[in-house]
Amino acid sequence: MRDHDTTSGGRKIRVILWVLQALLALLFLYAGVLKLVLPLSQLVGPTPMPGAFIRFLGLAEVAGAIGLILPGLLRIKTGLTPLAAAGLVLIMIGATGITLAAGVVGPALIPLVVGLLAAFVAWARWRVAPLVKVAR
Repeated sequence: MRDHDTTSGGRKIRVILWVLQALLALLFLYAGVLKLVLPLSQLVGPTPMPGAFIRFLGLAEVAGAIGLILPGLLRIKTGLTPLAAAGLVLIMIGATGITLAAGVVGPALIPLVVGLLAAFVAWARWRVAPLVKVAR
């Protein structure tokens, strides 16, 4: 175990990461489920996209949401959490780019900020406060 894990600073960062992971998971779970269950006619964004691609994004968002939470809770394959966060960063880069390409700058800030938060989770879970398996 690293020294920062036993300090109050280490505990704070772990709590912050869990709260951030939970909020991001809820956001991506909500967005992903909507993309999977709503009729495609209601999923119109700033740029038209094929229906199959929208459904794929929904699956990727749901998988990312699950990947942010379950590995840490179950202490199984904990290395998947930073990978899930990194995958969600890629989705948010695309969302920001598509929104900017449509010529709307203000709404592009939302996926940009969400992507930055996911990037922080990926970095922190990889380098600062990785999830560890419980020794048995």
